[in-house]
Amino acid sequence: MASAPHLRSPDPVHLRQEWGTVTDNALGIEREAAEQVVEALNRDVSGLYLLFNQVRKHKWCVEGPEFELLKAFLADAADRLSTITDEVAVRVHALGGVPVCGPMGIRQYAPMDIEAAHRYDVRSSLARDLDGYATLVVGMREHIELAERLGDTGTGEILRRHLPTLEDDGDTLAKCLAGDTLVRSDVLASRR
Repeated sequence: MASAPHLRSPDPVHLRQEWGTVTDNALGIEREAAEQVVEALNRDVSGLYLLFNQVRKHKWCVEGPEFELLKAFLADAADRLSTITDEVAVRVHALGGVPVCGPMGIRQYAPMDIEAAHRYDVRSSLARDLDGYATLVVGMREHIELAERLGDTGTGEILRRHLPTLEDDGDTLAKCLAGDTLVRSDVLASRR
């Protein structure tokens, strides 16, 4: 059986902008600067997308005595990741770029490893989530500096606004993983 291509390419007449290109933008950011910021933001979008999917998978598979609290925290954390992803992707478009999407684009820009499709124990799953948050926080801090150095204060403001959310969710995971037990119910209840 021959494999069918997994990408659908509409008629070229419908193509408005090729992937990997940056056009002039209405924000007044020079194209060379915008290209660098778009590259950085696409790494953020890729990482956010990967972590969103990983957190959702862990929500679906969580079990144990803290099941309900962990499930609720992970559901809320995934929603927060989705909101951040949307805003950063919209900024890529505003800068004249095309937001990263699809498996090939996500892999190309991935700032972290993609978790294998298996189900893992809760502690190691949450530890990988924490690593993902740490990776995103470090990357966003670097991208704030890059954007502002290139004169794009708007992108810096967007990333700066979302950074505390990532830091807080990472801190909650760190507290869940600390000590002799997986989680303290008061830690999870405070993040809902």
